[in-house]
Amino acid sequence: MRYLLDTDVLLRYVEGDKKLKASIKQVLQDKNTQVFISVISGIEISIKNRLGKLSLKTSLNSIFETIEFDLLDINIKHVLEFNKLPMQKEHKDPFDRIIISQAKAENLTLITTDKKIWRYKLPLLKA
Repeated sequence: MRYLLDTDVLLRYVEGDKKLKASIKQVLQDKNTQVFISVISGIEISIKNRLGKLSLKTSLNSIFETIEFDLLDINIKHVLEFNKLPMQKEHKDPFDRIIISQAKAENLTLITTDKKIWRYKLPLLKA
């Protein structure tokens, strides 16, 4: 299987959050799965941390230096998929919408805790 992590799941995993389901940890540690994180997660973490909306237990550098997941850059396929997403009044978060677009464009199962994302039509693993 191939998965894409949303930013919240990435942070929970890296910081050892006990609220992250054991079943999700197993998926992420399974050597037979391919796990991606989006470069947009790094941007989101940086912005929210600098604005004081997110407190990190570790540095942004160490998050990306220590993980063994594949990094997913943003490309034109993702932009075009982003353009197709319905505009939902209750979900305007551009970071989430880009990650959703990447998952759809790359045929990845998105691992997320965000119930707003669960409304979209794409393969999900609810964390």
